[in-house]
Amino acid sequence: MRIDLISLFPEFVTQLAAHGVVGRAGERGLIDIHGWNPRDHAEGNYRRVDDRPFGGGPGMVMLIEPLQATIAAARADDPRPAQVLYLSPQGRRLDQARVRALAAESRLILLCGRYEGVDERLLRAEVDEELSIGDYVLSGGEPAALVLIDAMARLQEGALNDAQSAEQDSFGEDGLLDCPHYTRPVEHPLGSVPEVLLSGNHAQIARWRRMQALGRTWQRRPDLLDMAALSKRDKALLAEFQALQAGPAPGGGGEA
Repeated sequence: MRIDLISLFPEFVTQLAAHGVVGRAGERGLIDIHGWNPRDHAEGNYRRVDDRPFGGGPGMVMLIEPLQATIAAARADDPRPAQVLYLSPQGRRLDQARVRALAAESRLILLCGRYEGVDERLLRAEVDEELSIGDYVLSGGEPAALVLIDAMARLQEGALNDAQSAEQDSFGEDGLLDCPHYTRPVEHPLGSVPEVLLSGNHAQIARWRRMQALGRTWQRRPDLLDMAALSKRDKALLAEFQALQAGPAPGGGGEA
């Protein structure tokens, strides 16, 4: 997968992407990131890439010409067609389903804005989709681009040492949060590892993990449950989790 990154600070992304899972995916030839700086395609001694907004107001707006020339140069560098994605708080909220679809593409061009954003005419002419990683404001699109690259890189076949890791991560195909995880030691002043995880009973462990994922999603992101297609078994597990959280009825006796 080839990713062309258009940014005033492409090294912000390319240097960080050289580490961890993304770095390993790059070393294995699974993902190839190319940085492009619009200043290299700007005219004049100052290589200007922005100007004041029409209508007044604070900040600056990125110019059409340098960005358009940079996108054209990126397209010309590889014959494969590429979608242009603009990282923007006005875009569609990024989720795992969209990440998975984008990760299957052979090539993408990511456009990172700065200042007050990009001239709207450039967006209408050149951008295929706007994507947002959340309802907050960043200084530029580079952190969002890095998030997207990381999410896509881990889905490339061979990027993870354990092929099951991507399937078991949070926000998988079922849209639920992940279950709790534990490691050594078994006993610690902060608490003990749940006995079911020590039992060796894989069916019971899978059942516990599913219940915890359902329960954690109910507690922390109930909106995700509204969108999830829960089976009859899932609903029973969630009801069991909720009953355990509620505890014994008032005035009721303890365990026999």
